[in-house]
Amino acid sequence: MPTVTIVVPTFNEAGNVAELLRRLTAVREEAHIDEVIFVDDSTDNTPDVIRNLADGELPVRLVHRPLDQRAGGLSGAVVTGIATAKSPWVLVMDADLQHPPEDVPRLMEAADDPHVDTVVASRYCAGGRSAGLSNGVRRLVSTGSTRLAALLFPLRLRRCTDSMTGFFAVRRDAIDIGSLQPRGFKILLEILVRHRVRIVEVPFAFAQRLSGESKASMREGLHFVVQLGQLRWQMWWATKRAREMVMFGGVGIANLLVDVGLFNLLLLGFRHEAAGAKAISTTVATIASYFMNRHWTWRDRARLGVHRELPVFALLSAIGLVMAEACLWVSHDLLGYTSALADNVAANGVGLMLGMVWRFLSFKKWVFTAPLVPAETDGDRDRDRHGAAPIEPAGARRAGALIDVD
Repeated sequence: MPTVTIVVPTFNEAGNVAELLRRLTAVREEAHIDEVIFVDDSTDNTPDVIRNLADGELPVRLVHRPLDQRAGGLSGAVVTGIATAKSPWVLVMDADLQHPPEDVPRLMEAADDPHVDTVVASRYCAGGRSAGLSNGVRRLVSTGSTRLAALLFPLRLRRCTDSMTGFFAVRRDAIDIGSLQPRGFKILLEILVRHRVRIVEVPFAFAQRLSGESKASMREGLHFVVQLGQLRWQMWWATKRAREMVMFGGVGIANLLVDVGLFNLLLLGFRHEAAGAKAISTTVATIASYFMNRHWTWRDRARLGVHRELPVFALLSAIGLVMAEACLWVSHDLLGYTSALADNVAANGVGLMLGMVWRFLSFKKWVFTAPLVPAETDGDRDRDRHGAAPIEPAGARRAGALIDVD
């Protein structure tokens, strides 16, 4: 079984520290605990209590963060603890004893599998209980937050039933500390979303608080909402599809200017008739769009030749134009909205957006088709750095594998 450093973020937990250390000491040998690091942001005598207990059987370190170095709240404290830990594994738990120390050996037994990076103590998988949530409102907020996170990150969190838990163990070399942007309480969510870690769940019973008051508040709830939105935006922006969409939009704007500018130049400067001017400007804009998308938006795609790609590109672009015309026909002729505003909304609003979506998806599927590098599959996402097969959460094997923890 690997050795572990216990990281405990504390804020005014003086009444709980002694009992926590007593119970951790009782399971030290069984759990292979190297040390306990308290990362403290307290305004009471919690640091003094920790110092007085530091000479016990279990090695204890105190990191008391000055007021001007408490960025990230509880999550920032956890990141500080992980960064200073000496063991290959770090187990994070609260000081209030709602995370029972007696469960630490079970988490570390699950960590004994070399293909596991993170062990999550879950209140919501089979066998878990959340009785320690003090009332129905807190239970509703907890389950609602967990489901919202799973909805926004269906791939990264699909194997985790309790991404809001503060009780988990992680292999230190499986995460990049520098990539974390801690905010509020939910550091596990940050770790799971920003890293492709292999997880296994161990159910546990969330206990009643021994002493002190819960730190949950409306402010922390707002921190969570901001963190969730920030994570979703950053993870989307980091994807290849997001970059393609932005570049495709830029190409679309550029060629709209080409189309409109050339049309008016031909119409006013060269006295072309409107139909002929529009045909020329649209043709030039379509060809320019093809080359811009080929050499910018989808430059990493294998080349099948202009003679094959350009005709298909033009055909799909024409279908997008027909969509805009269809929207205008429905609005103007079928529904009877004949004002200039209605025509612009139909043709240059709804129709333009439908046409852009059609072009983006169809160009990628039928024009710029073959990637130079094979695309990542769902199976690839599930493989860890050793290339091992996926591990299901809450498994049921013993002796070096997943454990049954009903």
